[in-house]
Amino acid sequence: MAIPASIRSLIVDDEPHARSRLHQLLKQEHDFQVIGECTNGEQAVECIIRDKPDLVFLDMQMPKLNGLEVCARVLAAEIPPPLVVFVTAYDEYALKAFEVHAVDYLLKPFDLQRFKKTLAHVQETLRRSQPGAAVSPLPKLLETLRPETRKLERLVFKQSGKIILVRTETIDWLEADGNYVRIHAQGEAHYVRETLAGLEAQLAPQQFARISRSTLVNLEKIKELQPMFYGDYAVMLHNGSKLTLSRHYRTRLDFLLGGPEK
Repeated sequence: MAIPASIRSLIVDDEPHARSRLHQLLKQEHDFQVIGECTNGEQAVECIIRDKPDLVFLDMQMPKLNGLEVCARVLAAEIPPPLVVFVTAYDEYALKAFEVHAVDYLLKPFDLQRFKKTLAHVQETLRRSQPGAAVSPLPKLLETLRPETRKLERLVFKQSGKIILVRTETIDWLEADGNYVRIHAQGEAHYVRETLAGLEAQLAPQQFARISRSTLVNLEKIKELQPMFYGDYAVMLHNGSKLTLSRHYRTRLDFLLGGPEK
């Protein structure tokens, strides 16, 4: 398959300096054309569906929709999916999946040599594809990371200029807090610029369960459930924390814990 004269590229990242760097690097490449920039996942989905880029540089952690959610929305739109290069400081398990099924990934911070290698990989992928064949590996990627098989061993995120790693097994619970999620682990609280749904999609569903609209709990940390009014329950954790299980989420928790009380 012939490579397009100009590979139309979309940059998606919520950090201005990250977008600017990618834009400047791509401007130096005659075979690539930047057709737009997006600052969040919702904008990305809209632009991909409308403009149909050949290539998307996609950040994983963004407000509103994360990178995987963007990919899922694009596939649901039933349009030819673009090639995707993930730009991420992501968990090792996920990176292995991306390495197999994504065109490539750029692990922040990356240098010029690594960036050039990614562009060469994109061009080789286009060159080797057959006319009319599906080029994008997004369907395989999302299949690999579907809830039944996915288990993220740690979360990686930025906080106060540092890169923080939190093993998922140490997390007690997570709660939505405006445009952020507060992660409670080992007596500390970490703020992540992400949606609760976005983090829930990355965690093992057999280990973490939604107990209310704004709370996700590690099932291994639950000590006991105490009945309250109107079908709600107090969820007591081993560390002494007390959460609330809404009656609307009771069925899911019963299933994960082995069935409702007889």
